Amino acid sequence: MSIKAKHIGVISAAVLLIALAAGRGVRQRLDEVGKLGKQTAHLSTLPEESEKQHQGKPNRLIHEKSPYLLQHAYNPVDWYPWGEEAFEKARKENKPIFLSIGYSTCHWCHVMERESFSNPEIAAIMNKYFTSIKVDREERPDVDQVYMAFVQAATGHGGWPMTVFLTAELKPFFGGTYFPPQGRGGVPGFKDLLVKIADEWEKNREAILTSAGQITSQLKQFSNVSGKGNLKLEEELLDRTYGWYETNHDSREGGFGAAPKFPRPVNFNFLVRYYDRTGQKKETLNMTTLTLRKMAQGGVYDHIGGGFHRYSTDKRWFLPHFEKMLYDQAQLAISYLEAYQITNDPLFAKVARAIFEYVLRDMTGQEGGFYSAEDADSPVSHENPEEHAEGAFYVWTHQQIVELLGKDAVIFNDYYGVKENGNVQRDAFGEFKKKNILHVSATLGQTAEKFKRSLDEIKGVIEQGRRKLFETRAKRPRPGLDDKVLTAWNGLMISALAKGHQVLQEEKYLRAAVRAATFITEKLYDEQSGLLKRRYRDGEAAIDGLVDDYAFFIQGLLDLYESSLDGRWLLLAMELTETQNRLFWDAQNGGFYNTAGKDPSILIRMKGDYDGAEPSPNSIAILNLLRLSEMAGKEKWRQMAEKSIRAFERRLAATPHAMPQMMVAVNFYLDKPKQILIAGRRNSPDTRAILREVHKRFIPNKIIVLADGGRAQERLAQNLEILNSLRRIDGKATAYICENYVCKLPTNDVSVVGRLLDGP
Repeated sequence: MSIKAKHIGVISAAVLLIALAAGRGVRQRLDEVGKLGKQTAHLSTLPEESEKQHQGKPNRLIHEKSPYLLQHAYNPVDWYPWGEEAFEKARKENKPIFLSIGYSTCHWCHVMERESFSNPEIAAIMNKYFTSIKVDREERPDVDQVYMAFVQAATGHGGWPMTVFLTAELKPFFGGTYFPPQGRGGVPGFKDLLVKIADEWEKNREAILTSAGQITSQLKQFSNVSGKGNLKLEEELLDRTYGWYETNHDSREGGFGAAPKFPRPVNFNFLVRYYDRTGQKKETLNMTTLTLRKMAQGGVYDHIGGGFHRYSTDKRWFLPHFEKMLYDQAQLAISYLEAYQITNDPLFAKVARAIFEYVLRDMTGQEGGFYSAEDADSPVSHENPEEHAEGAFYVWTHQQIVELLGKDAVIFNDYYGVKENGNVQRDAFGEFKKKNILHVSATLGQTAEKFKRSLDEIKGVIEQGRRKLFETRAKRPRPGLDDKVLTAWNGLMISALAKGHQVLQEEKYLRAAVRAATFITEKLYDEQSGLLKRRYRDGEAAIDGLVDDYAFFIQGLLDLYESSLDGRWLLLAMELTETQNRLFWDAQNGGFYNTAGKDPSILIRMKGDYDGAEPSPNSIAILNLLRLSEMAGKEKWRQMAEKSIRAFERRLAATPHAMPQMMVAVNFYLDKPKQILIAGRRNSPDTRAILREVHKRFIPNKIIVLADGGRAQERLAQNLEILNSLRRIDGKATAYICENYVCKLPTNDVSVVGRLLDGP
């Protein structure tokens, strides 16, 4: 999957070219590889190596846990995982490092694995002239972020698979994304590229080393995030952010900009809060609801099994890349829940329920943790498991549906846009010939009118058809499952399920959230040290937690507390916040580093600032601090949040729309959040009744605290003595609605609670 620079942006390409200039002669010679054709380079004689030497023999990756690395365990390439063994080999043999970064559900990663890394001839070149390292970007985003900054700056775009050549000191000097085995379409062939770089390494090593050193220095300089105190934290910043959305909104198909279209739920997070702040400005809400409806109608949504695919290659949300990521399901579920809270449109609740149904059915482990992803590719049949195709699990021929549904097929096919010769008109690689991607092509009302049937009859035909297709599809070979459990992404899903319980009043969502949080605390959290691990798979917890693991899990715990009122989750959130601040906080400049700075193989300690497919951990960490400062009365945490926002003033001043989740935090910071304090017992019916009344409403800037005399209250009351003064009225759960802990008259009347929440 190739992603344009605007989706990743870290460092200006123009800036980095200053460093590249020193090695321009080397780089120009490397760039000429695309013109090599059949010319013979200095090192073009292939090493003598039998094509059968590695057949059936695993390489070092066989000992790894990452599903992505294991996909390459039987390549003839002499792969190493990221680590000192590989670095030492490169130093000892004075070879450049070939670094390949991807993830297990990446379509073009699979293509490059089949075309190049499984090719004995190409592998022989790699093994002779390079030390080859394979990295799972989902396990090691700290590695990925450094080299993505280089590739994006040097080439103007980035994506995966990412291809980078490094010195033995891990400094980059050449990079790109996917390379075909042979040159085509102006893209150099991977084989020729390897030969040319090996040739340059032998002839011009000192120039390459000099260039790599200067590149790394520039990367370090421009990854330094700090503010100068010029940023004004006021509503004008939110207004400027909204202005970009107003200009770039696709008023016909939803979303922002042209194809490809990514869901990017952080956009909706900002827009619905801006809508709430600006007195119900209609167009602001329409940008979100139109996009959510169009997505739910399009092929990017799985109409049979629920959940969303990664992104749409076209502007109308029709033709997706078919991988399904946990982080998308989590964030989009919240987007649909919030749209439902605001509009009461049952479509939004229906889609959120379908997302949860999919995740709980297909993405949840036996112990309660949530898996990472399902692949875009799958075998085309059980009879031929080696032949894979993108979307094979999801697409249908017209005849298949006719055979399944009989006379009802004509209605079903009309509603879902199924054509006899297939409905994919622009198919660059011929993958979907005579195949259909289900999408809603007419409303139920239009379908009922067309076929002279009642609305209920049409609904019945569609639902029965969906069930039959689901049962049939379940017998197909499934897409590959990436069953690693990531702390960060589980935190996002815990948030979603907790909010699902709040809005939809489904106890099973709360149980699933509690079970997942318990899994993380038992398998990936060391109570003695207070530290988190990042990844769990096959009985092993590994990799020190990064800032997103802490920030996203803390957010999940806060949402879980506000859903369950179980004080243990709030206490754990506070403890992990202390640890997060100790490990990642930049006390001098503000903001949070991605890493704790203890791994010498990470050349640059970066601070993530882009809210993309996943929110920036800085945006979430800052919002967590603001919420916790209200809940625990810790002014220090509010000050840390403010300093962190100001650290990103360059990005916020130039392109605030690149940080919509940070704008969510700014919105919270500028507001006077409602403090909803409840004196009562956690699971009593009267307490739950008050909670239900609160959660009916979209109140983005609020905190909820239970005063039940327990450990959480005792801890919070160290700074908020007011909690010890709260009392139930007539023995019933009582709500105190406050701002700055100045409270309106307490009440145990649920209808009065509603009026107080709706009031100014």
